Amino acid sequence: MTTFKSSNSGFSTRAIHFGYNPAENKGALVPPIYTSSTYSFPDVAYGSRCFAGEEAGYFYTRIANPTLALLEGRLASLEEGAGAVVFGSGMGAITATLWSMLEQGDEVLADMTLYGCTYAFLNHGLTRFGVTVHHVDMTDPANVAAAIGPKTRVVYFETPANPNMRLVDIAAVAAIAHAGGAKVVVDNTYCTPYLQQPLLLGADVSVHSMTKYLGGHGDLTAGAAIFSDIELALKVRLFGLKDMTGAVMSAQDAHLVMRGLKTLTLRMDRHCQSAQVVAEMLEQHGATAVVHFPGLPSCPQHELAKRQMRQFGGMVAFELKGGLDAGVRFMNALKLVTRAVSLGDAETLAQHPASMTHSTYTPEERAASGIPEGLVRLSIGLEDIKDVLADLHQALDHVAV
Repeated sequence: MTTFKSSNSGFSTRAIHFGYNPAENKGALVPPIYTSSTYSFPDVAYGSRCFAGEEAGYFYTRIANPTLALLEGRLASLEEGAGAVVFGSGMGAITATLWSMLEQGDEVLADMTLYGCTYAFLNHGLTRFGVTVHHVDMTDPANVAAAIGPKTRVVYFETPANPNMRLVDIAAVAAIAHAGGAKVVVDNTYCTPYLQQPLLLGADVSVHSMTKYLGGHGDLTAGAAIFSDIELALKVRLFGLKDMTGAVMSAQDAHLVMRGLKTLTLRMDRHCQSAQVVAEMLEQHGATAVVHFPGLPSCPQHELAKRQMRQFGGMVAFELKGGLDAGVRFMNALKLVTRAVSLGDAETLAQHPASMTHSTYTPEERAASGIPEGLVRLSIGLEDIKDVLADLHQALDHVAV
């Protein structure tokens, strides 16, 4: 029986089968969960090679675990990468990766809009240790070309960006960054490897909060980084994960993510289909001022989305004409849609970035990042679309009164 390691196998086939053969595991259809924290050595030389990174064996779960290794192999396959490392959270993936890529005196060039905790890490964390962070509007690659300098080591962005759905041209920015000697890290959480593959477009690292779509059920916290360069992957594992952060993922959570991967394509198709319907409804409602969704022809970056994304995603953001007060009234009027942070769950979730995910920004920072005080972000779930539309309609009508 094949383990489907061939890149010729389809995406869904690899998501379900890659790297595992039941016949090699007593016929168990579901891969075992290895809960051991440590592993015995056959001899001293074996242990020495493991600690030096010369042997791909198991000696301590903070560095490697058979359940985690299977998940890492599947993620690398789905993202078309050379290797992957998984972590206990999305921020664990981001921080361990950047700690491994940067030294005192280096510079990071980042987009204007980032997830709140990522922004805080860059501007209130790395800067305390001698790393300079510059923000530019990366929706125009020319801004990257103008800002990149001899000390720039990393170009970092999300696409689509959280929470306002801005897109960045991955291929164009990667070409500029590499010409300047910098590496590109892309947060691919919104899209998952099914909708977008940054490494194939020139990025060096693709990071994910697997808490979201890859897990898909709101019952775990996990992160991942997938690399085009196996040497960088090894450095992140042995330094960023082992020594700097210790952001270890549990074997149980790895099992849950692999369960989520089995239905990823089905779920993402449904998320995307429903989000398109919601965005079109919001655009027509009199209470909304602007709807941010790359699947709308009115979106300024619609053509870019068509080039670098398989579909347009399950996230929708919009601004209400009444600003902050209207946003609060809309949120409080929801009945079916759940008021909660995070995204990618089976449930449709609504959140108010200014008071939730981006509360670490100052008001001035939010304004500079294109996050209005009345912006609402929706993660469209898997419910019957008519029920989601009905709840959104009644909440919008409540605001419009």
